[in-house]
Amino acid sequence: MSSSSTPVHRLARFAPLGAVLIWSGNTIVSKAAATQIDPASITFYRWFLAVLVMTPFVLRTVLARRALILRHLPQLAVLGGLGMALYQGLAYVAAHHTSAVNMSVMLMLAPLLSAVLAGLLAHEGLPLYRLAGALVSFGGVLVLVTHGHPAQLAQGQFGVGDVWMLVAVSSNVIYGILYKRWAMDLPTWTQLYVQAAIGALLVLPFWLAGPMTPLSTGNAPLVLYAGTAASLGAPFCWMQGIRALGVARTSLFLNLLPLLVALLAFLLLGEQLHVWHAVGGLIAFAGVVLGLGLVKLPRLQNKGHATS
Repeated sequence: MSSSSTPVHRLARFAPLGAVLIWSGNTIVSKAAATQIDPASITFYRWFLAVLVMTPFVLRTVLARRALILRHLPQLAVLGGLGMALYQGLAYVAAHHTSAVNMSVMLMLAPLLSAVLAGLLAHEGLPLYRLAGALVSFGGVLVLVTHGHPAQLAQGQFGVGDVWMLVAVSSNVIYGILYKRWAMDLPTWTQLYVQAAIGALLVLPFWLAGPMTPLSTGNAPLVLYAGTAASLGAPFCWMQGIRALGVARTSLFLNLLPLLVALLAFLLLGEQLHVWHAVGGLIAFAGVVLGLGLVKLPRLQNKGHATS
């Protein structure tokens, strides 16, 4: 039996869903953090906390494989800079300067960027069904973030916060492509530990430059969630998904983020659900199913097929 059919490998194919569930909660945390804590402070705190939590469990493996880690240190430094420092830090900066809707619009470009760039740079190919799935999901997310009126997006105002968010999303897409392409022979937790440490070190000068926001009863729960679930569970699930599915198919799961955020807001904050939540959510979900190849449409499967 090939490794691709083992139960563990099949489970890894759904790991991105776990990451998106965690990031849905972190979206609410990020918006709350915009009024509670400076972006550099929460970015540094979360990765410092993540390193502290992982150290008792991972340090022995890190020391045992230090020669291999040093050999791959340039790649790990680039990944830590892109995924931990740049993506997370700029997302917090963007939250200070733009709306949640605009952030969602920028974020939903990730699956399309991933589909194209993974085909060009990671040799994953660009089958027609995957591109179609990304476009269908894009339409569903448009319905969600514009409250059922996609035409209103043309009247929206975009500013510096949206530029920061676009840079953040692009850095995360490149992170996924490089992580898949380099395929280092290191355990996932070891890679995550080193990347988190590098991310904390890169953000440290910005935190020291201030304004440094001290921990308080108001922002400590936000840091705790960001530094544990969002910095440990979500990246681990995402890295497992990239290994099992590739960059383009893993990124399709991001299209479920707005729907999951709406459901969490309904359950935790008492916000109302509307018909456009259901319509947009179903369209986005259909696009994910199509892009993952779970539904076989011969016309899409046979045209533009490439290895994935």
